[in-house]
Amino acid sequence: MKELVIISGKGGTGKTCLTAAFSSLAGKKVLCDADVDAADLHLITNPDLKEKHDFQSGHTAVIQRDKCSECGLCRDLCQWNAVSDGFEVDSLECEGCGVCVYFCPEKAIDFPVNTCGEWFISETRFGPMVHARLGIAEENSGKLVSLVRQEAKKLAEKNGLDLIITDGPPGVGCPVIAVVGGASAVLIVAEPTISGHHDMERVVQLTAHFNVPAMICVNKFDLNPDFTRRIEKDAGENGLTWLGKIPFDPIFTRAMVQAQTIFEYDGDSIAGRAVKEIWKRVSQKLELRK
Repeated sequence: MKELVIISGKGGTGKTCLTAAFSSLAGKKVLCDADVDAADLHLITNPDLKEKHDFQSGHTAVIQRDKCSECGLCRDLCQWNAVSDGFEVDSLECEGCGVCVYFCPEKAIDFPVNTCGEWFISETRFGPMVHARLGIAEENSGKLVSLVRQEAKKLAEKNGLDLIITDGPPGVGCPVIAVVGGASAVLIVAEPTISGHHDMERVVQLTAHFNVPAMICVNKFDLNPDFTRRIEKDAGENGLTWLGKIPFDPIFTRAMVQAQTIFEYDGDSIAGRAVKEIWKRVSQKLELRK
């Protein structure tokens, strides 16, 4: 089984639109939206929900007022100042360390598991899809990323599918670390700008740390051809696979507004032909069966 993870050093580079476009070209596969903080692949794939599950992670202290003697020990021990003078716990401030629970002389503090979000298994016109939604202001997105990847692999094994296409989160933080480790290869979608180039370099360092093969393509390359050439040169010097470049084309936005991939909207567009060539090279690199 192969897993292609599509990431970028920053948001807004077009990785979700590219993921959706690949879903039109790939054969039998499972789609996975691992950008759980701001999932949006469902806007194009229009999934038919089949399963819905709670995502639980971490704990938050809850003081039982009928047992609390208001001795103030929990407030004194809390390094996050999450316990107020009224002996209520601010759930947004509580880090779930459990010190107050351990030392409370009245055993008046519960420590329930948090429900942080939801994850789903759906059917789309491109095949099965695993996706998720993290709750507002909730943490542990790295855990949720790992969970949706695990469920995508289970789904692929169950249905005898040998490819997972994962839309990864932007940046280089915990969610990206969770999505890169163990992938067959990553495709980094870069922008031809100073910030885009810098962010791409950080992602490249991350993939090298996990020894995951990295491939590079540049979206909207014609907005700055000089930087595109610089990115291509850097890819060659760092032993990365250069896949090609995609021109700026409003078709991506027009297709997205219609909840379609670019191939459903206009398969013969200039950008569409460029994406087809990139997918051909990805398939060769991963040795995908036709």
